[in-house]
Amino acid sequence: QVQVVESGGGLVQSGGSLRLSCTVSGSIFSTNAMGWYRQAPGKQRELVASIRNGPTTNYADSVKGRFTISRDNAKNTVYLQMNSLKPEDTGVYYCARQVLDGAHYDYWGQGTQVTVSS
Repeated sequence: QVQVVESGGGLVQSGGSLRLSCTVSGSIFSTNAMGWYRQAPGKQRELVASIRNGPTTNYADSVKGRFTISRDNAKNTVYLQMNSLKPEDTGVYYCARQVLDGAHYDYWGQGTQVTVSS
């Protein structure tokens, strides 16, 4: 049984930083790409960042230069370092595991709330 568990959300002032962590159990972590999504109130879920085991990374334009995704395969963990946070970064952040052919994400965490106050 694959489990994905996020942690590290919270309340931070604009300009501040947070680091999210996501630990995966029940699968061979290093073989799959991982992604961080977020969903703001009233908006669709969007992909914020993703990382392959290369580690090739991709970012949404809105977070480039501010967020950094990384992974530690020895700890089965992927991180999202978020700097220079803005109120528009507020939302529930989800970690997800990508299937091997890259077609979609199959296992998701429960989400962690990030709130950025102005």
